[in-house]
Amino acid sequence: MQDLKGKKAEIRKDALARRNMLSDEERTQKSMAIMQYLFDFANFLEAKIVLFYINTPQEVATEAMIIKSWEYDKTIALPWVNKKKGKIFPLKIDDLDKDIRAGYRGIREPILKRCKPIPVDYIDLAIIPGVAFDERGGRIGHGTGFYDKFIPGLNTTTRKVALAFECQIAPQIPMEPHDRYIDIIITDKRIIYKI
Repeated sequence: MQDLKGKKAEIRKDALARRNMLSDEERTQKSMAIMQYLFDFANFLEAKIVLFYINTPQEVATEAMIIKSWEYDKTIALPWVNKKKGKIFPLKIDDLDKDIRAGYRGIREPILKRCKPIPVDYIDLAIIPGVAFDERGGRIGHGTGFYDKFIPGLNTTTRKVALAFECQIAPQIPMEPHDRYIDIIITDKRIIYKI
């Protein structure tokens, strides 16, 4: 088990290093390409309620996607992290300026007093963050385990989608029993359906 953890730590470190080497311009261009794939993607177009996340500076940029999603009449949820319970709660947002502020680890999240909860089983498409992925849908996150606990609560029909730069795709992610798979990964070059 320790060997597995060590391998995952190594993959996480390598993927972060590759991702962090991207220039701001590259990150912007690649994020735009990913957005184009997402907005041409049937599962996204059919979804009524979409769970996004607000990106950190090095991740695929999601704010433009959220704003554009409202033009498509999507209901948008963002994760609110309850640190004491170690759980994610999806909250509906209507305005990126008024409804979010810095939360856990400085990541912007919905303001609990302003935003209404959305039942997890109402979510049609969940965009799940991660550091590294493989073509089988394997995922390595930031190591907090919040999403590994959250994903099993989603409906079996909910599509679990990752947005990642192509440099975040690893040959193989070692998966532990508590780790959860992603259905689809959208990169700046392609859409990967879980093998």
